[in-house]
Amino acid sequence: MSHLTPRERELVSLGAAMGSNCISCIEHHVPASRNAGLTDAQISEAIRLADKLRQVPARKTLDAAVNLLAEPIAPAPTEAAGPGKPCCG
Repeated sequence: MSHLTPRERELVSLGAAMGSNCISCIEHHVPASRNAGLTDAQISEAIRLADKLRQVPARKTLDAAVNLLAEPIAPAPTEAAGPGKPCCG
């Protein structure tokens, strides 16, 4: 007895997957969103909005960490982790 439509459930799931940085969840919910009737444009909009929202606390956490240091820290490298590469360091 859900009060949400399948499309609405998938939009919520995409947001949660993005917020938790869960690749396997994204891999599951993008096709499920299509099956629920969402277009790629709608899915993309939901993913981009969720990404904007998750960046706010990440940025604030970084700012708090930097403010606790006596000296500024160097920016993190922009090279993304890939297969066989760790996510950090």
